[in-house]
Amino acid sequence: MDCKRNVPRHLAIFGTIAFLYFALFRRASGGMIGIDLIAHFTTHNVLWWVALALCIAIGLFITRSWSGKPVRLAVGCAMLFLFSVGATGGEAPMRVALVGLVHGHAKGFLRALPGNDSATLVAIVEPQEALAKEYAAKYGLDSKLFYTDLERMLVEQHPDAVLVYTAIADHRKVIETAARHGVSSMVEKPLSSTLEDAMAIRAIARAKHVQVLVNYETTWYASNREVFVEAGQGKLGEIRKVVIHDGHEGPKEIGVEPEFLSWLTDPVKNGAGALFDFGCYGADLMTVLMHGEAPISVTAVTQTDKPEIYPHVDDDATLILRYAKAQAVLMPSWNWSFSRKDMEVYGTGGYAITVGTDRVRVRYRGQDAESQTTAAPLVKAESNSLRYLAAVLHGHVDPDGDLSSLDTNMVVMQILDAGLRSAQTGRTVEIAPLSK
Repeated sequence: MDCKRNVPRHLAIFGTIAFLYFALFRRASGGMIGIDLIAHFTTHNVLWWVALALCIAIGLFITRSWSGKPVRLAVGCAMLFLFSVGATGGEAPMRVALVGLVHGHAKGFLRALPGNDSATLVAIVEPQEALAKEYAAKYGLDSKLFYTDLERMLVEQHPDAVLVYTAIADHRKVIETAARHGVSSMVEKPLSSTLEDAMAIRAIARAKHVQVLVNYETTWYASNREVFVEAGQGKLGEIRKVVIHDGHEGPKEIGVEPEFLSWLTDPVKNGAGALFDFGCYGADLMTVLMHGEAPISVTAVTQTDKPEIYPHVDDDATLILRYAKAQAVLMPSWNWSFSRKDMEVYGTGGYAITVGTDRVRVRYRGQDAESQTTAAPLVKAESNSLRYLAAVLHGHVDPDGDLSSLDTNMVVMQILDAGLRSAQTGRTVEIAPLSK
């Protein structure tokens, strides 16, 4: 057998394999390979079959027509490479399913869905049929989208990800069920209602090689990203103190839906009151500012200023996080005069204070007065939760260390857990490193 005549065939086979791996599996799964993934693509993704057919056709064309012609072979291989690159640039929208409609943020997703190019809604799981019918009528949703059973939906639809809008205490159950089917999850903040649940979530995410991400409104604030950039570039010097305010007038006062209010004010289903509902925002931002480092200790005070409205949970909290050379003060509350989510970061070289979603007040050492700047817009892939989730699942964004990442939110849960125990006991709680 003439080895030289087989070189084109070997190159074509290698190119086909490389294309399938990098352009399809790697980008569509965020780097995760497995039997479940292959089964998902071959069963649910028509583009998989189209790309495979084109690859084989190109490979056959090269081996049959250009054998023994090195120059044309090189051009053919280049074309195959360009084809693979082009094929990865136009991924189909990810297929997502909503699980739960008792979280008011589900309405925000449904309002934004018509103008979104990152996701296609394939199913909604909601066991309360009356609530499902209410949403179907309000948003013009096909009744065929609705399921009452999560397991059945996952078997029949096998979405790329589930978006979880349940009570916080139900996050673990949904994530574990989805993970067993090889399906990733994005939950509304916080990750869980207990540290024990967070540990279980991390365990199954690792075992099943799925993504678990946490959605915070403040992640998509350009002003927060600008502060991270300022800190990362050393403009603020070493961070010494951070003060973060989050909250609003109260969930009942702002008119949240009855099904939302019922679990939001339940200490078991929500974990706590304002402490968990809004304390998680500051804990998340501070963890990223500290590059994933957990605080040494947490000291927290909670109280209920409106017991006639919130008899079972706190409506105001203050947490002090102590680090080796820094402190953070988190002020989550359902007692603010208005809705607010802002952060003040003070360092040895200056300070940066966020104003709304896209402005930052800054003053550096040596300056007599502060100035206000408009933050640069976020890049498209990180401008909202759906685009970010799609970018992660397609392998374009590595979530490690991000505000939404699982590892970051494990530290957030350590902080919330320590804060709750501190408030209950009246003592400072030291944080031990998580087991790996």
